[in-house]
Amino acid sequence: MMYSSIFFALIYVFVVTAVGTAVIDIIFRFLGKRGYLGNLFPNVRGGIPRAVGIVPAIVLSFYMLPGYNNLILIIGIFALIDDILGRKPSPFGVEWGQLSRGIGILLVMIIGILEGMGVSAIFVALMVQPLNISDMQPGSCCIVTIIMSVLTIIVMVLIGSPAAEELPAIYTPLLLLVVCLAYSPLDFSGKIMLGEVGNHVFGVSLGIAFYIMGGLVGVLLFGIITTAFIAFVRRNNLKIFFRHNLGIVYPTFGDYFMDVLTGGGLGDLFRKWILKDKQHNVTNPLLISLGFRRLLYNPHASSYTRYVPDDYIPRLGKGE
Repeated sequence: MMYSSIFFALIYVFVVTAVGTAVIDIIFRFLGKRGYLGNLFPNVRGGIPRAVGIVPAIVLSFYMLPGYNNLILIIGIFALIDDILGRKPSPFGVEWGQLSRGIGILLVMIIGILEGMGVSAIFVALMVQPLNISDMQPGSCCIVTIIMSVLTIIVMVLIGSPAAEELPAIYTPLLLLVVCLAYSPLDFSGKIMLGEVGNHVFGVSLGIAFYIMGGLVGVLLFGIITTAFIAFVRRNNLKIFFRHNLGIVYPTFGDYFMDVLTGGGLGDLFRKWILKDKQHNVTNPLLISLGFRRLLYNPHASSYTRYVPDDYIPRLGKGE
């Protein structure tokens, strides 16, 4: 009886998410083309609705397990504020969007600890970072969410994860999978954007699924796997970015991994606070392979010495 109820609930969730996504797309396009949405309708490919991930966020906040849904609601609200305010500078030396995102992440950590997740809540909240980095091209964040949800379900079945709130453990990743599948067609086609509200909610939801699967070990292990998978998916784009923007001519997989783990606005903000005006050039082969060039790259340094290996020879037609 319980499994049939879950089955019909998931069908309802799929329909609501798919229809809601289509409706929000229509509304955002109507308002965006008339100049009423600001940052929520960027001029990309003639104008694309941003933050349509609000639909998965609302659905997940209602259907996620009690207690955990508070984490979804919190990160969803502050991520939506990030989408709306964008890159506007605040009086605190950071962008309003970065400030809102940071507050949301901290609150997820605090509320998660109060809900009994312990240290795991910190790493669940930090899942926002890799999923945010993954959302750089149409469908990329969705494919990561889908694959990691399926992998989590498989592992839960194999190890026999205990029930949560009297529901089978697979309910959480299965719910996320259904929501993502219902939302994703328009995202894969490049017609809508998740926005911060979407990728942040998917990140926290994956973190919750990892926690239910295997506690702190599950969050840490699958968080690393997710980060490595995103680095692998984005490796070609990151290679170009490193060469042209960071001066890392021969990036390693460690560089890609560190970019996904620590890149973006918040990562650069922490580098500014920690490294200040300093830039440490890494030449040790082991540290290079582990990605320390990307980890210690400080865009706020007054000068940066481009590291080029002695055997580097520019080749025309090779993107160099």
